[in-house]
Amino acid sequence: MFTGIIETLGKVEAIQKEGTNVHFTLSSSISNELKVDQSVSHNGVCLTVVQVEEGKHVVTAIEETLVRSNIGDWKIGSLVNLERAMLANARLDGHIVQGHVDGTGTCISVKSVDGSWYFTFQYKPSKEHLLVDKGSICINGVSLTVVNPQDDEFSVAIIPYTYEHTTFKAIEKGTTINLEFDIIGKYIARYTALYA
Repeated sequence: MFTGIIETLGKVEAIQKEGTNVHFTLSSSISNELKVDQSVSHNGVCLTVVQVEEGKHVVTAIEETLVRSNIGDWKIGSLVNLERAMLANARLDGHIVQGHVDGTGTCISVKSVDGSWYFTFQYKPSKEHLLVDKGSICINGVSLTVVNPQDDEFSVAIIPYTYEHTTFKAIEKGTTINLEFDIIGKYIARYTALYA
């Protein structure tokens, strides 16, 4: 389980295909501290560390992950938001994030407003994916607050610190992003569908 509070950025150093799987080698300030079999959120996708080298680590994405997320868009040099799993005795500064991406969205607008930024995203809505004004959403692994949700789009406000220390500085109109909807909202939607 994660919190959506990004620890650091990783950089894609190598990409190796093996059948339908893809192995990604990333360098980061936390790579040397990772261990094989450890779960790490990469742009909001929970991936298992399969190898640790000098200042680098390797993760493998299966076909389902590549189809459901934006990982298939990674290239050599791509920056990736990284977060290690939450400690049981840690503060939950963001919200409960599983690292199980529900799907992708597309940036349709970026506006700079008095030193902050408003990003608007469009996505394919479903009954299972609830968005409420001031509710939680996870975008590329970042825990954020929903602003002005509509039928198939919503916005988030990004402060300068988040902009500078995550991949938001690379998101522009047309960029594909990973979405994980709030787990509590998903349970409510499922319960309502079954028992309402």
